[in-house]
Amino acid sequence: MLEKHGSMLLAREDIKVFDCTIRDGGLVNNYHFTDEFVRGVYDTCVAAGVDYMEIGKNNSPTLMSEEEFGVWNFSKEEDIRRIVGNNDTDMKIAVMSDIGRTVKEELLPKEESVVDMIRIATYIHQIPEAIELIEEAHAKGYETTVNVMAIAKSFNDELDEVLEILGKTNVDVIYIADTFGSFYPEQIKKLTGKYLDVAEPKGKQVGIHAHNNIQLAYANTIEAMIYGTSFLDCTISGLGRGAGNCPMELLIGFLKNPKYKQLPVLEFIEKYIVPLEKELDWGYSIPYMITGQLVEHPRSAMKARAEGDTKYVELYNTLTEK
Repeated sequence: MLEKHGSMLLAREDIKVFDCTIRDGGLVNNYHFTDEFVRGVYDTCVAAGVDYMEIGKNNSPTLMSEEEFGVWNFSKEEDIRRIVGNNDTDMKIAVMSDIGRTVKEELLPKEESVVDMIRIATYIHQIPEAIELIEEAHAKGYETTVNVMAIAKSFNDELDEVLEILGKTNVDVIYIADTFGSFYPEQIKKLTGKYLDVAEPKGKQVGIHAHNNIQLAYANTIEAMIYGTSFLDCTISGLGRGAGNCPMELLIGFLKNPKYKQLPVLEFIEKYIVPLEKELDWGYSIPYMITGQLVEHPRSAMKARAEGDTKYVELYNTLTEK
């Protein structure tokens, strides 16, 4: 984003474009991406000037099936290096740790890994475990972020208490995670203020990870950025579970920062996304709209979409009669 200073337009130096194409997109196909596709995303992000690429999850094969899930659900060091080598670029590499699916002792010291950042995804009831992993990753030399999921379902002062606790940890970035894709821009504005009130005094930054259930992922990302959020998650062509995420091509086009290049993203879409759309299903759909508007977990939308169930009235009535 450009800000005017006198007669000059200057880019906000705190803004980081964060690619989640493989990690969030992996929820569509259980992380069974080819090396060619992952390398294509990596090369595209480097050419486009993207700041971070989340190459997958680092879940433990002792807790999840390597037969059911592809390599990017585990993101072993040798697999990552097969794609990025030593990553001799300005872009940083990240992986996501799901609390309950990772083993912190399996995390290599930073000096032994090409990964720069560990992203921790947690529900509120898992916060103690999340803090343990934050501190483990920090002690081993990694940058860290935390996504507190399902905050639309937090009650009373619960979120305030969680943020206060996280503010006392060594986490670098605290993310606003719109897990249900249910937030509106005015809610994002309030949440951004709430998160920044905790993060800024502690020298931390805030990020936004938006889902597109009600077609507001892009709008909510821009809203959060305008009010001070620094880390902006996106995926190429919005690739992600169900309704998907904030599209990278929209975000880069909006920022108008010469650091970021649109053409490599369009080239990737033309070469890889167009044929992928014939194989995988993501993007706007009525079931996801319904769960988003009703602030419900999208599991019922996932089921309806997977089964090709178009009984939308029945789905709506089922969710509203709970």
